[in-house]
Amino acid sequence: MEWILMIAGLAVALVAGVFLGFSDFIMRGLAQAPASQGAAGMVGLNRTVYRSVFMVLLLGLVPVSGALSLLAVWQLQGAAKVLTLVGAAVYLVGVFAVTGVGNVPMNKRLDAMDGQTREVADYWPRYAQRWTLLNHARTFSSGLAAICWLVAALTN
Repeated sequence: MEWILMIAGLAVALVAGVFLGFSDFIMRGLAQAPASQGAAGMVGLNRTVYRSVFMVLLLGLVPVSGALSLLAVWQLQGAAKVLTLVGAAVYLVGVFAVTGVGNVPMNKRLDAMDGQTREVADYWPRYAQRWTLLNHARTFSSGLAAICWLVAALTN
């Protein structure tokens, strides 16, 4: 069980690193560009992410979270059990749900505006601010899930 938690913890730490990059400098850089250019860059990133290792990790950690929860209930005790369950809940709510309910619909709306200069100019500043705020939540949540699973692996 320890090695499963360690691998899952490292995988979610990689996800956290990607989110941190967006929160720390990618979105700030895109937001500094003219609206049409920043939005076009983001649309390109969003279209590319669907065929990336990042997406495999992001989505793959959903069933992993469920499996870790079941294993924790059946096989773990004490702090390791609590940390594993908390890590799974934080990932599912703070990363997966925030992505699906917050970031993805915004990405789809921005993509649908492709070529509509006025609409992009109006939407882009709000998009960049709100998307980044949601991404901060995903960064924190994935980092916390990584810490929970890695510490659980060490305390088991």
